Amino acid sequence: MKFLKNLVRDEQGATAIEYGLIAALIAVAAMGAMSTLGDELDATFTEVSDTLSS
Repeated sequence: MKFLKNLVRDEQGATAIEYGLIAALIAVAAMGAMSTLGDELDATFTEVSDTLSS
């Protein structure tokens, strides 16, 4: 019974899960931003390449 009480009071696992969720949210936001930035860079380099070719 003492083991179960200690297990319920232990918050280290919950803290680790919270940090994991925060890291996952940051990763998703970074992927979205990089995807948008990548599309814009691709368009810019294509435009520059077309201008230099003509």
